[in-house]
Amino acid sequence: MTFLHDVLKPGCSCDAPEHPGKLISIDEALHRIGALCHPIAEVERLSLSQAHGRVLALPVVNDTPAPAFDNSAMDGYAVDARAFVGDGPWILQVSDRIPAGSGGQAALQPGTAARIFTGAPVPAGATAVVMQEQVRNAGALVRIDRRPSDGQNIRRIGSDMQAGEVVLTAGTILGPREIAAAAAAGAAEVTVRRRLRVALLVTGDEVRQAGTGRATAQIWDVNTPMLGAAIASPAMELVAAEPAADDRLRLRRQLADLCSRADLVVTTGGVSVGEEDHVKQALADLGGELALSGVAIKPGKPVSLGSVGSVTWLGLPGNPLAAFVTWQLFGETVVQHLTGQTRLRNQRRHVVTAFPIKRKPGRCEFRPANRIGFDALGRELVGFDGTTNSARVGNLPAADGLILLPADADDLPEGALVEFMPFFET
Repeated sequence: MTFLHDVLKPGCSCDAPEHPGKLISIDEALHRIGALCHPIAEVERLSLSQAHGRVLALPVVNDTPAPAFDNSAMDGYAVDARAFVGDGPWILQVSDRIPAGSGGQAALQPGTAARIFTGAPVPAGATAVVMQEQVRNAGALVRIDRRPSDGQNIRRIGSDMQAGEVVLTAGTILGPREIAAAAAAGAAEVTVRRRLRVALLVTGDEVRQAGTGRATAQIWDVNTPMLGAAIASPAMELVAAEPAADDRLRLRRQLADLCSRADLVVTTGGVSVGEEDHVKQALADLGGELALSGVAIKPGKPVSLGSVGSVTWLGLPGNPLAAFVTWQLFGETVVQHLTGQTRLRNQRRHVVTAFPIKRKPGRCEFRPANRIGFDALGRELVGFDGTTNSARVGNLPAADGLILLPADADDLPEGALVEFMPFFET
């Protein structure tokens, strides 16, 4: 399997919009996100036990070698490999016992073996450790049948990390693996960026929260719980999640309030060109500036990005699948830039379609897909629905990610090579 870090390139036909001059390519949208969104400046110092999921603001540097001393890689006997001359077996007297955590032990007496345990310091004069399974013990004597090699089963000082080595760079998100490395470097605390403050505003007179009354022409609110769950991570703080009516004056007041409390304001709905779409006008009333307005993708064409002063605004479509797809593609990228992450996670790879595809060309399409196995050549197979409906989310639980169908593709045969973007997991 070939893994591609930047599969989408300018010229993938995404930059052939339905309405020239109005829609931009995916690559251009991602470029504008990078140009607009800069890391929050405030940092805080946390203990390593509190830092899971946070983003490093300063690197972690190893002050001392790791390991800090030569130590045994297993339970056994420390010996001087140079003393094993002639033909074996060799019978040695046990001259010492060295448990893990001990210090100040004497050097190995010539011609003897020292009982040693995993992690214990190797005594001066010892050049190898023979594992206990290869030693016959008879009280104060041991029999060794195979000649040990120099350095055998010894973890050398600094073999994991050298003193002064940068173990983790700034911009690293701290997961279990990164925390393990920081702990091995002796870092009791780390400097991380403060949590990104995010506010969510879901527009639409027709939207009602589940568990409340709903009229015939109204729909359940999917975007608030869906995006609230996507935002729920250690690096972010959801400071508000509010519904909003399709009223420009009220929207302006709500947006002004949210911009006073958040670094990032995410809205859903109200960003298209209908008479009831007031979000962009309300932002303009607040002095907001647009960085992008519409991308040549399906679903999610109306997705928009801008700013009000120092606050970033991301406008997602109102239809739930479109909101989900654009959050995965653009929202996560916005968050990564604002939190200062240096390793962007929207990496894609090639997969093979399990079924043929018929579609209308014109825009790049992201379609939910699930991994179903491998073909005869060992290539990863994906399944998917026959069509994409921007309001339909019933198939999302079964999906593992999104496949990208190029803008100029209409009919794709079974076994076609397409790009696959795994979902971001919180």
